[in-house]
Amino acid sequence: MTRLFGRLGAVLLAGCIALVAPAIPARAQQSNALRVCTPGDYPPYSIAEGAGEYRGVDIELARGFAELLRRPIQFVPVTWATLKTDFAERQCDIAVGGISDQPARRAFADFSIVYGTDGKTPITRRASGADYSTIEQINRPEVRVIANRGGTNEEFARKNFPDAQLTLWPENLTIFDEVEQGRADVFVTDAVEGRYRVRQHPGLQVLHPDKPFDSFGKVLLIRKDDPVLSTLLNGYLTTQLATGTVDRLFDQWIGPNATVPVG
Repeated sequence: MTRLFGRLGAVLLAGCIALVAPAIPARAQQSNALRVCTPGDYPPYSIAEGAGEYRGVDIELARGFAELLRRPIQFVPVTWATLKTDFAERQCDIAVGGISDQPARRAFADFSIVYGTDGKTPITRRASGADYSTIEQINRPEVRVIANRGGTNEEFARKNFPDAQLTLWPENLTIFDEVEQGRADVFVTDAVEGRYRVRQHPGLQVLHPDKPFDSFGKVLLIRKDDPVLSTLLNGYLTTQLATGTVDRLFDQWIGPNATVPVG
């Protein structure tokens, strides 16, 4: 039944593209690239590989969407701290990379449908055991918390760990080294990212990833006031969910039975 639904969804989406094509603004009908903005530092969603290359779950979804639109794709680097201004200034069509459904972001972009849920959970050294499992255990003056600047990780740390020592790190690529090398005690980030990262850092552990501190949706950002692009992207994502493509992408990065649940 799921496979049949997926085929029907793909057919309906293709028909939708054909029907709305005459209504698409000239800019979208040209052969210009689909501009996909991404910080590229948040695996398994998006990771920069150098020379303008990117990999990740969101990257594959963006590539598939560009193919559906029959447009070339162009990845545009942005940062979490400047995402609000970058989104407009760099003329993003969409933005990807593990973006959380955060109300403040609706001021500068529209949201796709939620394609998964995630939540914040602690990353610590294995030698620390369960010492930093709870917010109360982390929110102490002697605990060294680290967070990447400008995103929901910084927001969560500031809100929940006011009594701890907070270090803001400029990016999300080397922050795990700080914990592994003992220069920070704990980093609270998305559970899915934690599951991926501990595979590359054997000295680290992700605590209770199945029971995170909170829960929020993952979305793609869409340029404001473009109902055609929103409709096409949401139809595409609906098909990827119905056919199990999203689950398979997460399986490739973090292993079976560790996918991002929807709903």
